[in-house]
Amino acid sequence: MLYSIARKFLFKLDAEQAHDVAIKMFKSSAAPALKGLYGSKVGSKPVNVMGIDFPNPVGLAAGLDKNGECIRGFSALGFGFVEVGTVTPRPQPGNDKPRIFRLPQAQAIINRMGFNNHGVDYLVEQVRKARQAGFNGVLGINIGKNKDTAEENAKDDYIHCMHKVYEFADYITVNISSPNTPGLRALQYGDALNELLAALKVTQSQLSEKHGKYIPLAVKIAPDLSAEEVKGIAQCLVNNKIDAVIATNTTLSRDGVEQLPHGDEMGGLSGVPVREKSLEVIKLLAEELAGKMPIIGVGGINSAAAAREKLAAGASLVQVYTGFIYEGPDLIKRIVDGLD
Repeated sequence: MLYSIARKFLFKLDAEQAHDVAIKMFKSSAAPALKGLYGSKVGSKPVNVMGIDFPNPVGLAAGLDKNGECIRGFSALGFGFVEVGTVTPRPQPGNDKPRIFRLPQAQAIINRMGFNNHGVDYLVEQVRKARQAGFNGVLGINIGKNKDTAEENAKDDYIHCMHKVYEFADYITVNISSPNTPGLRALQYGDALNELLAALKVTQSQLSEKHGKYIPLAVKIAPDLSAEEVKGIAQCLVNNKIDAVIATNTTLSRDGVEQLPHGDEMGGLSGVPVREKSLEVIKLLAEELAGKMPIIGVGGINSAAAAREKLAAGASLVQVYTGFIYEGPDLIKRIVDGLD
């Protein structure tokens, strides 16, 4: 497959350089034609989740297309949905480089990007252009807070982003679990979580009335949670009538990669090493939620078997990122074809 050749070239570059090259490629006006080059025809496996009709349950996770510049290109590969972001109210450069590290022996990546993005206004303009150009797929928009926004004011950043993206999204993801923004993960607990979700539900209600449509809210959580913490989060999500939960983000654990080159770099670890931690969180959520809201499973999915594992544990949809980097676009077809 052509991607195997492209990957050899990309993997000779610094990880962030390779990312930038890929984004430029998918950003091109001929991006939909890439389906013929890099992808295979993906069959239809429709599923309805959050009241949304997905052509198949395999999505692209947030983080790869932070600024929404490649929506048509990624959708053309056969993804059932594409999630862009994380986006913040104001543009920010993110953390110092280097900040992405491949661990190929473990099919893993460590990143400490720090929500680098061009700001929510830029992303909205890219989404508008994609829609005008004919994109009609399912789009999730992942929102966060600026690094210099104090934790006690975090909800203002999320509310600001919600107002900006609401009319353009099919669902909105609230990212409170990246390990690369100081204080962000503290929003997953207790009163801080309850106050944030309550404020976002009020905003959702207001925007639903304003725009005449209901856009679901999903919350993305970390894998580095105790069983009790997962149960507490689940109860808070239910109490606030959140529409879905995404499990999980990257991990701070280095289990299994400690001795590998770059294994001790700071940041969030994604890929195969997070698979079991993500799976355990999904199982705990499924037990606690008892069908009260859908779960979107992400973390270490690099095969149809890994995707089926997430779905069997209680997920209704899955997302890929690191597995997509290592396996290429054919992974989408392999997963969809491998589903019951």
